[in-house]
Amino acid sequence: MFHPTVARLTYRGLLGRRRIAILVSLPALLLLVSIAIRALTGADDQTAIDVLGGFALATMVPLIGVIAGTGAIGPEIDDGSVVYLLAKPVKRPTIILTKLVVAIGVTMAFSVIPILIAGFVLNGNSEQIAVAYAAAAAVASIAYSALFLLLATLTRHAVVAGLVYALVWESLFGNLVPGARTLSVQQWALALAEKIGAPGAISSDVALPTALVLLAAVTVAATWYAGQKLRRLTLAGEE
Repeated sequence: MFHPTVARLTYRGLLGRRRIAILVSLPALLLLVSIAIRALTGADDQTAIDVLGGFALATMVPLIGVIAGTGAIGPEIDDGSVVYLLAKPVKRPTIILTKLVVAIGVTMAFSVIPILIAGFVLNGNSEQIAVAYAAAAAVASIAYSALFLLLATLTRHAVVAGLVYALVWESLFGNLVPGARTLSVQQWALALAEKIGAPGAISSDVALPTALVLLAAVTVAATWYAGQKLRRLTLAGEE
C-alpha cells in the first residue's frame, strides 16, 4: 500500500523552494520566540504552555498541515499532471495512502521536532510540557494531513479553504468558543497532552478516549473519501 516512486515524487514536490521556505519559517519563528522569551523572562511553565499551545499547536501545526496536505496532490490536480500518475498501474488507494504518509512525515518533521526543542528551551520540559505538546502535535499532524489531503481532492481552492479552517476554526473558534472546541482537532490532540503532562498543567475539553476515537475516525474517513474522489476523477478523465 506504499509506492516508493510516488513517495519520491511527492517529497520532491512538497520540498520545492517556495514550500520549503514557508515550512522552515514557521518553526524558525517558534524557536526564535522561545529563545527570546527564555532569555528575557527565564523558565516558566505557564509561558511554555501559552507559547506551545497558543501558537505552536493552535496555529503552526495546522498551517504546516495545510501546506503538506494540500501540496501532496493539489498541484498535480490543478495542472492536470495527475492524469499521468493515474495512467500508471498503481492502485488509487495506494496513491492516496502514499501521499498521506508523505504529508504526515513532512508535517511531523516541521512541527513535532521544533515544538519539542522549543519546549526544552522554554522550561526544560518541566511538568513534561515539551513532551506532551510534541505528542499532541504528532497526532494532530496525522488528522490534519488527512483532512487537507481530502480537501485538495474536493476543490481547486484547497489552500484558501485550508487556511480559513486553520486560522478561523482552529486558531480562533477552537480557542474561544466553548462549543466549537469539542469539534477541534487541536482539542482532541490536547487530550493526549493533558494525559502526558503533569496533573493540572494542560487541559482539554474532550476526554482522551473520545479524542482518540475522533482522531482515528476523521483520519480514516478523510483518507477513504479522498480515495473515492480520486477514483471518480479517474473515471471522469476516461470518459
